[in-house]
Amino acid sequence: MALSSDIQSKVNQWLSDEFDATTRASIQKLIDDQNETELVDSFYKNLEFGTGGLRGIMGAGTNRINVYTISMATQGLCNYLKKTYPDSPISVAVAHDSRNNSPLFAKTTADVFTANGIKVYFFSELRPTPELSFAIRHFGCQSGVVITASHNPKEYNGYKAYWNDGAQMLAPHDKNTIDEVDKILSITQVKREGNPALLVPVLEDVDKIYLDRIVGSSISKEAIERQKDLKIVYSSLHGTGITLVPKVLSQLGFTNVNVVTAQATPDGNFPTVVYPNPEETEAMTLGLKLAEDLDADLVMATDPDADRVGLGLKNPDGKWQLLNGNQISTLLIYYMLNAWRNAGKITGHEMIIKTIVTTDIQDKMAEAYGVKCFNTLTGFKHIAKIIREQEGKLKFIVGGEESYGYMVGDFVRDKDAVAACAMIAEMVAFAKDKGLTLFDLLIEIFKQFGFYKEDLISITKKGKTGAEEIQAMMAGYRSNPPTSIAGSEVLKIYDYKESTVLDLKTGEKSPILLDKSNVLQFLTADGSKISARPSGTEPKIKFYFSVNESLSQASDYSKIEKKLDEKIEAIVKDLGLR
Repeated sequence: MALSSDIQSKVNQWLSDEFDATTRASIQKLIDDQNETELVDSFYKNLEFGTGGLRGIMGAGTNRINVYTISMATQGLCNYLKKTYPDSPISVAVAHDSRNNSPLFAKTTADVFTANGIKVYFFSELRPTPELSFAIRHFGCQSGVVITASHNPKEYNGYKAYWNDGAQMLAPHDKNTIDEVDKILSITQVKREGNPALLVPVLEDVDKIYLDRIVGSSISKEAIERQKDLKIVYSSLHGTGITLVPKVLSQLGFTNVNVVTAQATPDGNFPTVVYPNPEETEAMTLGLKLAEDLDADLVMATDPDADRVGLGLKNPDGKWQLLNGNQISTLLIYYMLNAWRNAGKITGHEMIIKTIVTTDIQDKMAEAYGVKCFNTLTGFKHIAKIIREQEGKLKFIVGGEESYGYMVGDFVRDKDAVAACAMIAEMVAFAKDKGLTLFDLLIEIFKQFGFYKEDLISITKKGKTGAEEIQAMMAGYRSNPPTSIAGSEVLKIYDYKESTVLDLKTGEKSPILLDKSNVLQFLTADGSKISARPSGTEPKIKFYFSVNESLSQASDYSKIEKKLDEKIEAIVKDLGLR
């Protein structure tokens, strides 16, 4: 087995006495088994911060999540915090989700912070990621960390680093932190002996303050009172949502909340699901079954760290159907914009924020209501950045992205499924109070602004080879871009890596005023939009499809939907994606 000198050097270091016996034994077994693929993938690079922070498969190695990579990342963050705040006391908040090893990794993180003289507000019990974001601002912290891999499979864990505004780290802080981490060449450079005197337990009083802020965002209290027996089914998918979602629904006044008991116990093995992601139909199966048995009004499920929420409803044919993230966020925005307008709160100084791969119907909605709509890169840290930049100028109402993440109000600076569950339940109650369903509202939106339909294909590759394949795929689209897709001429190409928009008709290029990101978008003559975006944290590439048609009457809904589905399928086939 011939390893590169760089990889061999790292392997030798991890076989030294700097590392514990269990770690050394697991690496030695890979060597003894001649498992070159796994060995290379474990050591060929250091984990990097991407759109979701530090995330990877748990195991031994520099490209794995373990107590050593966690410790090194934390030491780097400590060093950067001390450089940034040289004359000020520093505090951070630390939380974790229900994944295997999350409590261990959280305590490891807290110990490194306190060993460096930094006060830690520590969630000793699992809590949703959005509460960590809230706690950073509540306690006036300079930073924060939550141990989570969000909706990834059970083999994964991760480390999300936040800055003082409660948002995930952006440039220059993310890069500067990594620079500090890269200076740590040995685990012996890490201070790991925690100082208990600097560890401050976070108690349930913070839960109450956070939940009170969510309940304070309620718009239709009278409708909730009249529809308080709304039949709600909720699943936490073995994650942190069970700690707060039932509480906030009860606090709002809902009295008929039915928890999926088989998925209520936090468990990092996620025994009842293949993939703990509310985007996936399979993960929602038990919730949908209970909803059908109870003849419920809606079913909701949150992912393990409760920052994403999936939603199921009865469609016009009386069958249970899951809405996609674009539909859920469109409904939330429509509901909030109407409520603000009816309350006389829209003054021309309000905004919503969405990502570049989220449905464009929301731009049209914002324009109709006299509200500014910002488009930004994928990741709620970019949404939070705009909120920070516009503070004192524009008031944030609501925002989100197609990947089932939403934010109502700005007291949390990350996607918040606890608040979203509360607002979704209220929205359903409001509609039912008017004799409507959410599908009725959705169809009304499509009649008014156009029937937009979106879909997503996610292609995962494995390891170093997979990452290289994805890079080659993107390079190919840049060097030889399509001139037509599914029979429709490509009019413009948005290259967010080059920060340019190319008009294929005129050959002219114009600038994109966003941070650089490895994303390509193709806009066609028939109004379709196709986006390609590699993940920043794993060897995965996502293709987003958005098509639209006019909808003149509700009875045409199924016919137009079928037409849009066929259009998406034609695009997928033309691009050779299946």
